[in-house]
Amino acid sequence: MVGFGRFRGIRGTGLASLAALALTACSESSPPPASTPYLVEEAPLSQLSDDLASGRTTSVEATQSYIHRIEALDGPLNGVILVAPDALEQAAASDARRAAGQALGPLDGVPILFKDNHDAVGMPTTAGSFALEENHPTVDSEVVRRLRAAGAVILGKANTSQFAGFRNSASFNGSTVGGSTHNPYDVGRTAAGSSNGSGIAAAMSFAAATLGTETGGSIIGPSSVNGVVGMKPTIALVSRRGIVPISLTQDSSGPMARTVRDVAMVLDVIAGTDPGDPWTEAADANKADYVEALTPAALRGRRLGVIRPTGENGEVTGPLFDAALEVLVARGAELVEIPPEVLVDPRPEMRVILLHDFKEDLNAYLAGTPASVTVRSLADLIEFSRSDPRESMHTMDLWEGSEATEGGRRNPEYMAAVEAGKRITGEEGIDRWLAEYDVVALVTPSGSPAALLQPDGTPGPGPIAPEPRGTRPASLTTMAAVAGYPILSVPMGLVDGLPVGISFVSTAWTEALLLSLAYDYERASLARVPPERALMVPGRQP
Repeated sequence: MVGFGRFRGIRGTGLASLAALALTACSESSPPPASTPYLVEEAPLSQLSDDLASGRTTSVEATQSYIHRIEALDGPLNGVILVAPDALEQAAASDARRAAGQALGPLDGVPILFKDNHDAVGMPTTAGSFALEENHPTVDSEVVRRLRAAGAVILGKANTSQFAGFRNSASFNGSTVGGSTHNPYDVGRTAAGSSNGSGIAAAMSFAAATLGTETGGSIIGPSSVNGVVGMKPTIALVSRRGIVPISLTQDSSGPMARTVRDVAMVLDVIAGTDPGDPWTEAADANKADYVEALTPAALRGRRLGVIRPTGENGEVTGPLFDAALEVLVARGAELVEIPPEVLVDPRPEMRVILLHDFKEDLNAYLAGTPASVTVRSLADLIEFSRSDPRESMHTMDLWEGSEATEGGRRNPEYMAAVEAGKRITGEEGIDRWLAEYDVVALVTPSGSPAALLQPDGTPGPGPIAPEPRGTRPASLTTMAAVAGYPILSVPMGLVDGLPVGISFVSTAWTEALLLSLAYDYERASLARVPPERALMVPGRQP
């Protein structure tokens, strides 16, 4: 299987054994070829759900089709690290439930891939590092648990930037375990932030939907440059228990898929309070029925604040954004211009927050890993990565900076950074603009088209460079991350063959509103253009 080629150099490890087991399981459990196999490419999750319910296909057929696509098409992209060894067994169990009239809901039998920082029983959680190659969880993360309880097929693990991109400031595309990821629209370009494998897999129809995580743009960036829909929910609407952390202050797990409805269907399942993540205490009181909220008339009469791109990004994405705004107006929205100068760069506060949180939150996660994991702290991780030849070629200035912090969340500098960060991005930022301009949400381009890949080790400022405020352009994505507010990216078309998204942003707990606005826009714009390679049917000419 192409998807396991990245493990051929590992000898005597849990990953190698699991890869072999998965290959055997897929081979032995594969059903006989159907005369008219179910074609999953570009099929929305909602369509697959309907087809499973009507009997037009089975979960085994659909799951086998996704596995076949991964085998045939993932090689140049490195989007998928591992297929679950029991994926087809899970699918067969779903089919048996449906045959007995005991389907668990709309996601029963629907295959979903997870970024490789989510714990899922039966597969290692490596976060892209050989330091965690023996990290075989005995309990699912809460996100996986909820989806498994809803009957979803836990299909496998998507590639990720190592430790969700939080290792060093130099260029480091992908991970040591999964290799470098490549954009499906142009393999010479980046698949963006750390949920890159999830973005690739969603764009390529390697699963009905995927899960990513975001701390400072790692769902929105990959969704934008891979031409898919992605939502970073309000902090702690979705549990982070069982996910390798950067910062519980800013971490969120969220769905990535090819349509807004599909994202809403997944969010309906994963949102809610989890006693294992005390930060989620208010989630149940603030969650909604996200699919029910979708309406094709959501934009009618709504006032939206427009923040236009500036500088080089404005020149590149401005015409496409103008076209997207015309769609919003045609659907009945009233647009209010908000000067881009209102944006604030919160990276100085974010640097303090993430450096302190990473040490505290990672140490807590590692303390709960199985005894087979010898790395039990950030200090251990640094030592392992300095001495292991599979890891030592990469610098780790962010880890070293985090290890040097003291006091964790009780450090006065940290507490001041959290207070200031939340205030300038929330109370004095997004919340103030919503009230001052009397708008329900803000819209802006999600970013620039995918950049050219740089060789690993290329010097760069990194995600939280120690720079004065304003050194780099301010970003609404970063502001939403620090505020802890929801943000949703939806495809708005191509620039020179490369996708760019439009982002919808509002205050805390407004996921239903954002999804409904984006749903109306998506249906009117029909702006998503899949990568040509995603339209390939393995074994048949496109």
